[in-house]
Order: sequence, then structure tokens, then C-alpha cells
Amino acid sequence: MTIPVDKISDPAVRAFVAALNANDQQAFQAALTPDATMSDDGSDRDIAEWTEKEIFSSNGHMAVESQKDEGRTLVANYRNDTWGEMRTAWRFDVVGGKVARFETGQA
Repeated sequence: MTIPVDKISDPAVRAFVAALNANDQQAFQAALTPDATMSDDGSDRDIAEWTEKEIFSSNGHMAVESQKDEGRTLVANYRNDTWGEMRTAWRFDVVGGKVARFETGQA
């Protein structure tokens, strides 16, 4: 059972997921703080490089299964054209209504 994007509790996380699923780079950037950071499987990555490869050029999509911490921790089935589909965990730090850091990895 997936949670509709509009039911994600945190508005910044909701904007992040909506932009990711729409493959909308402009809206995705608008959901992040200018100095946003991220990690994948525990390793910090260059956010612009990672998002281009794992989201935008490979048609990334999140189907959210569960949320906790007021919508700042998600479990989702993530798929893209490179890796197929996998169960992933996402944790978000939100500052001033925007995502300042996200951490993802296999769940």
C-alpha cells in the first residue's frame, strides 16, 4: 500500500517527493536549501551529480510505503532505469521549510 504524495506530512518532504516523481529539476532544486547535502548508503555524495544520475537522467520514482517522524523519515520503493526497483529508506533534515539534508539507502 502506498501513501499518496499529497499525504506526506512534512511539506518540504512532500515538495521533494513530488518534484522527484515529476522529474522536475527546477521544483526539486526549489525544495532544497542552497547548501543542501546528502548521503547514499552512508557515504556523502555530490548532490548535483547524484541527483542527475540517480533521479533525472534515469527517471527516478518513489512509491512511499510508510512515514514517521512527522513525514521526515520514509520507506519507499524506489525505481529508476539504471537499477530497477529497490526498497529504500529516506531521512530528511528540514530547515526553514526546505530540505537541508537527505540520507538514503537500502531498507
